[in-house]
Amino acid sequence: MSDPKVIIALDYSDAQSALKLVARLEPALCRVKVGIELFNTAGSQLIELLMQRGFEIFLDLKFHDIPNTTAQACKAAAELGVWMVNVHALGGRKMMEAARNVMSLYTNPPKLIAVTLLTSMAQEDLADLGITATPADMVLRLAKLARDSGLDGVVCSAREAALLRQNCGNEFCLVTPGIRSVDAVADDQSRVMTPSAAMDQGANYLVIGRPITRAADPLQALQNIIKQIG
Repeated sequence: MSDPKVIIALDYSDAQSALKLVARLEPALCRVKVGIELFNTAGSQLIELLMQRGFEIFLDLKFHDIPNTTAQACKAAAELGVWMVNVHALGGRKMMEAARNVMSLYTNPPKLIAVTLLTSMAQEDLADLGITATPADMVLRLAKLARDSGLDGVVCSAREAALLRQNCGNEFCLVTPGIRSVDAVADDQSRVMTPSAAMDQGANYLVIGRPITRAADPLQALQNIIKQIG
């Protein structure tokens, strides 16, 4: 079975726009990410439609609540049949372990990963929260906590991928947003990297939005990125 490395971020506010985009893509070449905005407007019906079209889905809702509530949210995601789901590592060990335990009830559960720091956050943003650690130090601490809590991996900036690969092992899954082509602007991502560089640093999967979704030919843009990462 193929294991596409590119996850396309469906950062739309309505189902029609998302479906129009995926109609121009090939599910064998990519997976898709449904985030908070799109899920809130389109709901589980969109998940079903995407799966009917052959796409595996990263449900990016970043669950962060008390352990039981987070576990039940993960259970609901598993029941939808998504490929991957995430929680916030800042929810702590008990919350992540509760999520892991509920996933273990399924024969073929979704991959369960944790968000470390949002890629929009830089040193000054941490300082505003009273955190004196560098982004890299915080990401490493949270990634180790996620690993020790039994999660499959983390969402992280590609700039921290090499550090996490070295410290968390080869089996730990690293999902990296903030991927931009060489000539693209950074938009609202502070810690960005090119596709080939991110893979070289140890990323397993690349979350890519605007370089594909805003391209004149999204499929061609996707194929170009696949060629870049070999």
